[in-house]
Amino acid sequence: MKFMNPENNYVETSDNCGLWVFLFPQIYFAAKGVWTHLVASVLLMPFTLGLSWLIYPFFAGQVVRTHYLRKGWKEV
Repeated sequence: MKFMNPENNYVETSDNCGLWVFLFPQIYFAAKGVWTHLVASVLLMPFTLGLSWLIYPFFAGQVVRTHYLRKGWKEV
C-alpha cells in the first residue's frame, strides 16, 4: 500500500503490515503514528493473555489504510 500526502506529495509505503505487527506490534503502530491502536494493543495484551497479539496482524492493513485515509491522504 502506498499513500500520498496531498499537501506536499510525500509518499508513505506500508508493506507487509501483518508481518510487522506480528513481530513488533507496538513499535510498528508507533512508527506509523497509529496511536489509538498502539494504546489498544497495549491495553488488550494483558486482558487477552497475548491472544490479541495473534489476532491484530490480520487487521493491521485495514487499520493503517483507515488511519491514512482519515488524515486526508490519498491511496496511490
